[in-house]
Amino acid sequence: MAVPPWLERLLNTAFFNLCRTHGAAARSECNMFCIDCNADAFCLYCRSSKHRDHQVIQIRRSSYHDVVRVSEVEKVLNISGVQTYVINSARVLFLNERPLQQPKAGKTVSLVCEICGRSLLDTFRFCSLGCKVEGIKRNGNASFCLDAKNEVEYFQRGEGISREEKELREELQQENYPTTPPPPPHARRRKGIPQRAPFGS
Repeated sequence: MAVPPWLERLLNTAFFNLCRTHGAAARSECNMFCIDCNADAFCLYCRSSKHRDHQVIQIRRSSYHDVVRVSEVEKVLNISGVQTYVINSARVLFLNERPLQQPKAGKTVSLVCEICGRSLLDTFRFCSLGCKVEGIKRNGNASFCLDAKNEVEYFQRGEGISREEKELREELQQENYPTTPPPPPHARRRKGIPQRAPFGS
């Protein structure tokens, strides 16, 4: 079985809707998926009541796209060949293909996703889990089985890469995840701990 049935269900599931059962509670968005049940998304409260001893993956959001942490998904899938990113100090990968960005004039992109053509930052084959699923269906030369480690290891960084390619990768990383701008120069900083005014007598 090249593609687990639960994975295709995961990729087609809509996340971050309010839970029908716990909609009035805080943090009741449906951002969990149970591998054992292979059913719809559910919330944090449903997990504690219905999926306590099950294999559950939490879906997160980055730039309006669904991502999953590598540390969670690599326990159940071989994710080699899929581009990973570091977001909020955690290594993540995208669930599905994202809209293509237009390359800057004069820049050539040598590393692209085999399925959608999206530019990649490293020597990977796919930009998302969805593209890897499509690659397996088309070509059959990749796998999600944990013992199939013959693809490019996802932690491997490109060695022997030219300086131009390194600059292009850094530029693409900045385009995908721009740095937080500094505060405006006229912003005032608090100069100490606020003190209550003494009571007058």
